[in-house]
Amino acid sequence: MRLNKRPNGIPGQKNNMTQYEPVIGMEIHVELATKSKMFCGCPADHFAKKPNTQTCPVCLAMPGGLPVPNKKAIEWTIKLGLALGCEIPLASKFDRKNYFYPDLPKGYQISQYDQPLAINGKVETEQGTVRIHRVHLEEDTGKLLHTTVNGKKVTLVDFNRCGVPLVEIVTEPDIRSSDEAKAFLKKLYQIIRYIGISDADMEKGSMRLEPNISVRPMGTKELPNYKVEVKNINSFNFVKKAIEYEVKRHSDLLRQGTTPVQETRGWMEGKNATVAQRIKEEANDYRYFPEPDIPPMRWEKSQISNIKSQIPELPDEKIARFKKEYALNTYDAGLLTDTKELADYFEECVKVGVVPAKKLANWIINKKVNIDDVLPATLVKSIMKASAVSAISDEELKKVVKQVLDANPKAVTDYKKGKEQALMFIVGMTMKALKGKGNPQHIKGLIGICLKRV
Repeated sequence: MRLNKRPNGIPGQKNNMTQYEPVIGMEIHVELATKSKMFCGCPADHFAKKPNTQTCPVCLAMPGGLPVPNKKAIEWTIKLGLALGCEIPLASKFDRKNYFYPDLPKGYQISQYDQPLAINGKVETEQGTVRIHRVHLEEDTGKLLHTTVNGKKVTLVDFNRCGVPLVEIVTEPDIRSSDEAKAFLKKLYQIIRYIGISDADMEKGSMRLEPNISVRPMGTKELPNYKVEVKNINSFNFVKKAIEYEVKRHSDLLRQGTTPVQETRGWMEGKNATVAQRIKEEANDYRYFPEPDIPPMRWEKSQISNIKSQIPELPDEKIARFKKEYALNTYDAGLLTDTKELADYFEECVKVGVVPAKKLANWIINKKVNIDDVLPATLVKSIMKASAVSAISDEELKKVVKQVLDANPKAVTDYKKGKEQALMFIVGMTMKALKGKGNPQHIKGLIGICLKRV
């Protein structure tokens, strides 16, 4: 009997050189910057506050405490959905998500299940399109602190964060690389800050990133039959590293004939690796049911239109306008619109007048202007002073130009043959002779005049 030898493998065994591609979806949690919590009147700004000082019977789940939804948080969630191109259903509701954990005093979380506030959006990046499956609103949990008290290792609970409005953005599994995941998250972060609903400060936990990762053989279209979630990452770069680590781990397991366990893992920065935390739950494990203490929400189309009118010009729209209105290239327009504050600052400088927009853009970008310390009018004056032409008459300028032309006969010949690069060389040499003082456009004109006389 003859055994067929498979490519890159051992006779009779599976090919162990299969190439795999990542299949990645993202879950992103964002704390909203409302003044009060989601279902009570306690302050929502919990960062660095003394533990358990911003609580009440409602957020601590004391008997008799009833939730009252935060209207602003609901409107901001819809605002985010609209900014992400989502549909806004005219009916929505809150649900109870049941699970037991020390930082969840009620034994359930008020969240949303089958009727979220926003669905079916998308985010465009240079790496591709990522579809948004849903945007829903829930309450944040408390925070566990693992420490040592009187020589004993203990876990303490701070409930200040419990009940803070928390938006969750869930994508479709459209992401195919760690770089694409990072590009998507940066764009999402930018949009969130543009519309002003959160500072999205990852160091403070205001934005937490959770990739759902699996892999499949290259060229196949079916979704894998498992996924691994890496929880609560607070850096774009750590997301990238976690994805790359997991993709390699999954690929190695599959080549050995083992399907990765569907589980929740944590990113360990010190080890540059992920570690298993618990088996990943399914939706039915949470025993969702409608929140009985909060009536369903219904919207008029006019209410949605009103919220939509509050959305400012978003990054992509602003880039397109800057390119058209100020003749900027894509790169410069992208840098100037990185934050809404920087874009507004640039336009305030343009409004002052005098200095061309392109020159302003170059100065702001190259000099790394601190927009918090330098007023637009002050910056414009500084640019004018730095680039002002000294009191040199045209006759004196012509003398310098003539000297440069005499010293560079080959450049003169090349310019007369129509080589634009030769003209730029002559302009550069003239500016050098003038120690940077002078207007390049004016010098070009003088070069033309002088060459006609040669």
